[in-house]
Amino acid sequence: MSRTQSARAHGSWTSPFESRGISERSLRLSLPRLDRGDLYWLEGRPSEGGRQAVVAARGAAGPADVTPPAVNVRTRVHEYGGGDYGVRDGALVFSDFSDQRVYRMDASGGAVRALTALGAGYADFEISPDGRWLLAVEEKPRAEGEPENRLVAIPLAVPGAARVVSQGTDFVSSPRFSPSGDRLAFTVWSHPQMPWDGTRLRVIGWSAEGPTGAAREIAGGVDESVVQPGFSPGGVLTFVSDRSGWWNLYQQRESGAVAVCARESEFGLPPWIFALSSYAFIGETRLLCVETRSGSDRLCRLDLETGVLEDLSLPFTYVRDLRVEADRACFVAASNTRAAGIWTLEWETGALHEHRSTLMDPVDPAFVSVPEAIEFESEEGTRAHAWLYRPRHPEFTGLASERPPLLVKSHGGPTSAATDALDLRIQFWTSRGIGVVDVNYRGSAGYGRAYREALRGAWGIADVRDCVGAAHATCDRGLADPARLAITGGSAGGYTTLCALTFYDSFRAGASHYGIGDLAAMARDTHKFEARYLDGLVGPWPECRERYRERSPIHFTEQLSCPVIFFQGLDDRVVPPSQAEAMVAALARRGIAHAYVPFEGERHGFRRSENIRAALNGELWFYSRVFGFETDVRPEGVNLVEGAGLSSRSV
Repeated sequence: MSRTQSARAHGSWTSPFESRGISERSLRLSLPRLDRGDLYWLEGRPSEGGRQAVVAARGAAGPADVTPPAVNVRTRVHEYGGGDYGVRDGALVFSDFSDQRVYRMDASGGAVRALTALGAGYADFEISPDGRWLLAVEEKPRAEGEPENRLVAIPLAVPGAARVVSQGTDFVSSPRFSPSGDRLAFTVWSHPQMPWDGTRLRVIGWSAEGPTGAAREIAGGVDESVVQPGFSPGGVLTFVSDRSGWWNLYQQRESGAVAVCARESEFGLPPWIFALSSYAFIGETRLLCVETRSGSDRLCRLDLETGVLEDLSLPFTYVRDLRVEADRACFVAASNTRAAGIWTLEWETGALHEHRSTLMDPVDPAFVSVPEAIEFESEEGTRAHAWLYRPRHPEFTGLASERPPLLVKSHGGPTSAATDALDLRIQFWTSRGIGVVDVNYRGSAGYGRAYREALRGAWGIADVRDCVGAAHATCDRGLADPARLAITGGSAGGYTTLCALTFYDSFRAGASHYGIGDLAAMARDTHKFEARYLDGLVGPWPECRERYRERSPIHFTEQLSCPVIFFQGLDDRVVPPSQAEAMVAALARRGIAHAYVPFEGERHGFRRSENIRAALNGELWFYSRVFGFETDVRPEGVNLVEGAGLSSRSV
């Protein structure tokens, strides 16, 4: 049934997507696993302070928690974590956030037993086929300097001390056993490489007593990113490499590494977190895999003998964490109209089942703005990508005399990507009459190595130009008001946001969520995983000290002339609160309107429902004060410092 639309000022539309529902009636879902026919996954709950629990669906029974109520299953290794639990043959292992120790329990319930002592963190768990060993990445603080990262083998069958499998490199990741348990593959890399720049694939022999012999280097280097090693059912080493310029699938055969599906598309992801999985075998010569092309995913079946890649034509544009057992596959999947969920696929019959959705309440599709993939010219012929969301509401349309405000989103990373998966945090804006353009600026994943490397040495320049270009391209199409542009981003996206607000005059307001204002402080103070990241993005520190200064908004606050709101976790070790506080002090000295919203107990990113809600409401209310539209939301914990840049219109 069609609905009659009434004209109302953009930004003031009432929306069913309220911050309370988004924060309290939503879940974080990851790491689906199949074991002996049972389905497991990791479930993060903002309503429980961000606590994560391992959940299982067994047979016809509904989902039920496996880990005890007091446990928060989360690792802090690399700060971003990942691979927080593992399960094999009914044995469940996990990291508890409170102490970072590894614990073991029977997946059907029972006592919980600690496997490691205090003093180190563990991630990326892999249980040996014989059940005797747990392989894990260990991160252990040193008395001075950076923590030590090693690959260790922890006895599971009988109590005992962990054995070191690999050490001497700055980082190690992705331990994966061959099906027979006679070999172990893993990747390593060292500063200043990041794992999407250059890694090395190694293989070591294995027996019931542990590692045998020395590890052999199979592939990789400083200019080749090898990720996601694994083995076929018959033991053929398989991995993803970008040696061709694209993350493609390879197998190690007698003649050497052979590309099994050479395409200008991606079959891997930048490993910001552990335990990513983009392919899984369904036979010796067949596998399921996730192909990313032009920013969208599709689940495919690959025949290794013929090289034929078959699109399974599933209703998803976003697929992650693919695993297979027997005739079933499990994964996290979403589309641009369906929220992410835990799914299984019976790949022979095509039967598809959803076991859990990130959203507890149904979404009315009439309110959903479906993104449009746009490509635009950023500078001198350079092309960049973005997802454009137009305002959408079945009951409201904008006033004839105005164009909608536009919110430009700059994703974190910066070697990450904006996807087209349904995200109510975007619909929160579009259903209120505000357009959104989610930018995949140069450096973003999903478009090949050359596009990722277009940001090398150019962070704070190329990404900013692309975000500005996306705003102008949207305005040129008549879809946004050039006088009402805002930009927002978190972490690296917060840095891009602050640069855009400082070095360009395109935006009237912005929001920095745990963003970087001082690159030199970032180079000096951040955690080990990213300690040398800026070497590639900006230049070596301190040799390029002047370049760091030139690209740091904190040194050019006299050029910043519009209001900014800052949201910051006080326990953030990636971007410490001092970064935001220095920018806030500078705005105060200049008499520019601003707000600073600190969150106790939050690290890098917000997991607690009350803080997610406060950030959404606070940002919307802040823009209403700048652009002069009415809103029905009220800020929580936002202390607005009045000053230049606010609208003279009373709201």
